[in-house]
Amino acid sequence: MLEVASPRSDDDVVLETQHLVKRFGGITATHEVSLKVGRGARHALIGPNGAGKTTLINQLTGMLAPTSGRVLLGGRDITGMAPHRRVGLGLVRTFQINQLFATLTPRQSLALAVASRRDAARRWWQPLGHDSAIADEAQSLLARFRLAEHADQATRELPYGKRRLLEIGLALALQPQVLLLDEPAAGVPAAERRDILDTVAALPAEVSVLLIEHDMDLVFSFARRMTVLVNGSVLTEGTPEQIAADPEVRAVYLGETAPATMEARRDG
Repeated sequence: MLEVASPRSDDDVVLETQHLVKRFGGITATHEVSLKVGRGARHALIGPNGAGKTTLINQLTGMLAPTSGRVLLGGRDITGMAPHRRVGLGLVRTFQINQLFATLTPRQSLALAVASRRDAARRWWQPLGHDSAIADEAQSLLARFRLAEHADQATRELPYGKRRLLEIGLALALQPQVLLLDEPAAGVPAAERRDILDTVAALPAEVSVLLIEHDMDLVFSFARRMTVLVNGSVLTEGTPEQIAADPEVRAVYLGETAPATMEARRDG
């Protein structure tokens, strides 16, 4: 798996937050959060429920405006930029609850995403299947995300794990430079989680990934750097080994089984 260290210089940083604060009345959801995601990173953001993780992601993607602080993508200040413009610059996310078209098939959904990226969706008079390049790319994505057998089945009929895979596939169809995965394994039955783990592990090396996840199997098998958020603030950051060995992290979040989990990863 790709080994990614912390960014060595500003040239290595693709996504950055500087002192992000978000207040809702008298409640501070994020407090002075500064975070750097390196080029090609496999970076996990973890923390207990209510730590402010989704609020932070919503600020990164423009769904929430920060009270103060800045968000930079490739060194460019995007703090006041609309969500769709951030997507156009290569900052793409998935959601805790999937956002899919229930009546479309995976093939149709992926073709629509590819067409949107290629600006072909504006050619409304042409059926999507008319463009062989779009059809070929959609087929490739179906194979990559283990959806070929379900390609022409209505999305609402898919097993839940397959719907999660489709959502990641739709995000990748937009060819992001940074992919934000918001709990991709949430609600997925244990029998279907291996597909999620394997697919996330096989994401293109050139795509920087920031993962939010409670499933520690997924986190520790994937991440090469981790940031721990507690009560809206960064508690600590480091490698998975450093995080698993940190007594304060164990006390507030991971539990005493974390070092054993890491030992199993190394032995396996």
